[in-house]
Amino acid sequence: MPLHSFRLAGLAVLVSASGLMAENPVPPRAKTAEHISVWRGEKVNDPWFWLREKSNPEVVAYLNAENAYTEAMTAGLKPFSEALYKEFLGRIKQTDLSVPVRRGAYFYYSRTEEGKQYPVQCRRKAAPGGSYDEKAAEEVLLDQNELAKGLAFLGLGGLSVSDDDKTLLFSTDDTGFRQYKLFTKDLATGKVSMALAERVTSFTWAGDAHHVFYVTEDATTKRSNQLWRLDLRTGKPELVFEEKDELFLLEVKRTKDHAFVMLSSEATDTWEVRYLAAGDPGGAFKALLPREKGHKYDLEHRDGLFYIRTNKGAKNFRLVSAPVATPDPRHWTEVLPHRADVLLEGMEPFQNFLVVSEKSQGLDRFRILDMKTKAWREVRFPESVYSAALGDTPEFTSASVRLGYQSMVTPPSVYDCEMATGKQTLLKQTEVLGGYDKSAYVTERLWATARDGVKVPLSVVYKKGMKRDGTAPLFLYGYGSYGIGMPATFNIPRLSLLDRGMVYVIAHIRGGNEMGEAWHDDGMLLKKMNTFTDFIDSAEWLVKEKWTSKDRLVIEGGSAGGLLMGAVTNLRPDLFKAVHAAVPFMDVMNTMLDASLPLTVGEYLEWGNPNEKAAFDYMRAYSPYDNLQKKAYPAMLVTSSFNDSQVMYWEPAKYVAKLRTLKTDRHPLLLKMKMEPAGHGGASGRYDRLMDTAFEYAWMLSQVGLSK
Repeated sequence: MPLHSFRLAGLAVLVSASGLMAENPVPPRAKTAEHISVWRGEKVNDPWFWLREKSNPEVVAYLNAENAYTEAMTAGLKPFSEALYKEFLGRIKQTDLSVPVRRGAYFYYSRTEEGKQYPVQCRRKAAPGGSYDEKAAEEVLLDQNELAKGLAFLGLGGLSVSDDDKTLLFSTDDTGFRQYKLFTKDLATGKVSMALAERVTSFTWAGDAHHVFYVTEDATTKRSNQLWRLDLRTGKPELVFEEKDELFLLEVKRTKDHAFVMLSSEATDTWEVRYLAAGDPGGAFKALLPREKGHKYDLEHRDGLFYIRTNKGAKNFRLVSAPVATPDPRHWTEVLPHRADVLLEGMEPFQNFLVVSEKSQGLDRFRILDMKTKAWREVRFPESVYSAALGDTPEFTSASVRLGYQSMVTPPSVYDCEMATGKQTLLKQTEVLGGYDKSAYVTERLWATARDGVKVPLSVVYKKGMKRDGTAPLFLYGYGSYGIGMPATFNIPRLSLLDRGMVYVIAHIRGGNEMGEAWHDDGMLLKKMNTFTDFIDSAEWLVKEKWTSKDRLVIEGGSAGGLLMGAVTNLRPDLFKAVHAAVPFMDVMNTMLDASLPLTVGEYLEWGNPNEKAAFDYMRAYSPYDNLQKKAYPAMLVTSSFNDSQVMYWEPAKYVAKLRTLKTDRHPLLLKMKMEPAGHGGASGRYDRLMDTAFEYAWMLSQVGLSK
């Protein structure tokens, strides 16, 4: 840990409200205060370190001044923002119903009502033959709108009904800090319990409808580290397991056939699973395989066999089965071998079938194994660029699997796929109001060449008639971290960009998993710089190929993608017209050197351990906050939440405060900080989120001359 000394130096310079409303608003200047940290023997001064003092009134005053400045600087955009919001709403079917899904004796669904921020969770009893009965009485499981009354924020962590269908288990967060409390609801009487536990991150029922297993997080680090067992009849929780290794997080859930409760303990490079028969809730969990550095595996169960997705001898994973009694590698039977060009992402067993989800060349795909004939069937999709995912098919005996499908021009669609034949039946496609015509838009896959010769996939969408002569404005989005691939999905607000002639591109840069596990490896730790150069090279390729020009190019990324925004802006500020950095991870060194902060230690395997010289030097070379220089920067909008638990508010706040003292240009630098309860994903209500998007889109469009 760094050694600190702290001394105030100078007075705060905060702009008054009256000054902000002047014809030429003056940007706030945060006070500076000497703060010396010792980094590997070097004394480093951070004059804005004091902004971490969340309870300090001066911190709140500074953030309020930044918000007032942003409001004044964007006052002229308010009519445009409101117009965009109306456009969004005009395309959304505000009163809608999800596709019902059967779980046991009931069909479950959610519905939205016009004017209400949150969905209502419901169920209806299935007809005697097991089909959906629209005439059956609706039971409201949970009305989030009622729960949210009097609250500025309400996040739903999850919900689960007991095996006997009588009790609902659910969790909520009313702070935005992802601090969930666990409750039960008696579905016969409607009575909701007092909070059973706090800081709950995952939970599941045992098989007897009386016992609950849940995982809680450490109060300081927010690491999910303890598994508890609770008998609802006695109300006394019992600590079952504690994960001592700070690199690992716990998660508890049931197998698809409900036969076992699984406790997963995962670090970035190593996974371990413990299991317990669901019908023996008082028993002891047993490790499937002992923890082995570098071995990642997860499991499912079917007919006395564990199905194990493992990377042992298989970079992109392979699938094996093993008897429950002897699951060690000596008794493995290969079900699906490793393939160098295909990432095995997941599996879902059924009574007569096994479905696997894969990724190849940046595209999702599925294959179905008939357990009787041992024949594989591939599920095919019509478009060249799309996103697909396994949907919710709770019934283990089901003959069909629920699939979600969409593309950048095809609205979200729900299909049932008959596993025996591959026949797909469309159950619902999200309705886009206002006469949306899919044929008016084009989506395609492009490949940009990175400086080391690697081909980077780009997902592109634009309105027909766009001229590729360098004059089109272009919105480039990127993430590139944690092995999380960015799907090429449909987005209703995005239509407002496309209709104004803007091209939208997702750069599937290294650090994600679009091209397999190696794609992640090549964008993490001491190869993290590839993430940033891939994005820059993609942007330069788009300019070279006349998709846009530098003065028409806006970029966006959030969280780790916000770090991406900061890094590429430092490296190539001349390449971008405007930047939106959302909840950005900007202060890499201070955060990664402070093991007391939420999630820091567990991040060592993604970013590196700064207590090691090689990692320290490498991270310091790209940390956005530490590499700000006296030079011209593009226009920047930085957005965050005061109560964000994933990236602390002070990272964007410090970044903006420091950049204000260094930037030599006259381009706007705006910080918009949600001071009311909100989380890493922003507001919890759907209308509030749309208003935030409308503001952000209005600002970005205005930067390229499109403010109507």
